[in-house]
Amino acid sequence: MLRRIGTKVGIAFLRFLAILPYGFVARLGDGLGWLLYQIPSKRRRIVHTNLALCFPQWSEEKRKDIAQKHFRHAIRSYVERSVQWFGSLEKLTKLVEVDSEVDLTDPDMPPTLLLGFHFVGIEAGSVFINVALQRQCAALYQPMSNPELEAIAKQARGRFGADMASRADSARVVLRWLRERKPVMLGADMDYGLRNSTFVPFFGIPTCTLTAVGRFAQVGHAQVLPFIGEVLPNYKGYRLKVFKPWANYPTGDDDADARRMNAFLEEQIPRIPEQYYWVHKRFKTRPPGMPSVYD
Repeated sequence: MLRRIGTKVGIAFLRFLAILPYGFVARLGDGLGWLLYQIPSKRRRIVHTNLALCFPQWSEEKRKDIAQKHFRHAIRSYVERSVQWFGSLEKLTKLVEVDSEVDLTDPDMPPTLLLGFHFVGIEAGSVFINVALQRQCAALYQPMSNPELEAIAKQARGRFGADMASRADSARVVLRWLRERKPVMLGADMDYGLRNSTFVPFFGIPTCTLTAVGRFAQVGHAQVLPFIGEVLPNYKGYRLKVFKPWANYPTGDDDADARRMNAFLEEQIPRIPEQYYWVHKRFKTRPPGMPSVYD
């Protein structure tokens, strides 16, 4: 009962924020993130651990600076769910700048996997790419522990014409979508456990990485279009950055294809390191015999 009430209050608050100026909402989230970073917490330790593992060459001062900036971005991204989930199409169109290396409106686009990465702007990018494509597309989502929140998130993420399906139904549904020539959006750069995963390097660390992207691309004869949702400076909104399809992909080698995804991230994260999702336990699943890094 208390969780249900809390969910309703939280969603009502987000709906209220959606009608306020974006700059105010973004600054509110930024300030809240700064405040929460000052309080020692499990999530703050996770951020510091991830940065120390991936960037040992950085000074301690630089890692702390990036950690604080990331915490501000991460909390801000949750507050900005307000405009992303409930803001009008007109408002989102003004906030999202599209920078694409391919013609997203090409009527002859082949079967396509839209591969999103977990930078803090992924929600804005994922919601708006439905608009930029100017066609019906589809997306996979990760089930939430709160079913009421999941239902609201699913509706919000699909409100511009996207079919939605749980990751649990992914194989059968994704292949059907690809046959129907619907661009399919998915994210695969998180630790989902050993199933359908392999250990390949990510910033030199053996990392549990999904193999689903290469397999879907191979079976569905699909191209892979990577995209990133970036947060613009000075509270100006977002950039939906879409890259060219990966060449010579998939290879049919699960390890090589998973490594390709991590290599892409290694190229992009240094541009905006404070915006990658370091609050996630990216190295939670360890190779046999290797100790946890989060104890």
